[in-house]
Amino acid sequence: MDGFRKFVLRGNVVDLAVGVVIGAAFGAVVTAIVTGLITPVVGLLGSQNFDRLAVCLRGTCTRNPSTGVWTGHVLLYGSVLTAIVNFLILAAVVYYVVVRPVNRLMERFKTEPEVVQQTKKCPECLSSIPVGARRCAFCAVEQPAPA
Repeated sequence: MDGFRKFVLRGNVVDLAVGVVIGAAFGAVVTAIVTGLITPVVGLLGSQNFDRLAVCLRGTCTRNPSTGVWTGHVLLYGSVLTAIVNFLILAAVVYYVVVRPVNRLMERFKTEPEVVQQTKKCPECLSSIPVGARRCAFCAVEQPAPA
């Protein structure tokens, strides 16, 4: 029991649990934005419902108009198109409403200076080595003194 308590109270397990809960709540917010704001605007562009698109593979296929259920051997490619369009809309909303603004905010409030790693190429093996190195760590060739 003591080992289980240590496992549960470790920081990364708690962080993961918090991340999952916040992720689920954030997913609900994004879904509400897409279904409440974006989808109605996209619906103004046309009245095509891709879910109804299908191809009968063999024999006779019928669709019940009240339930929308197909009978027979039917390839429902419209539902795949709908899922792809929904994914693209959701991805665009996440990118333009969340990712870009957060990246701009992070750039604006950046406190650490950019780290410029000073390396050079070894003329013998073309490995990347520090500028001040006197020998290549990969091929042991002596390096010219830095200028």
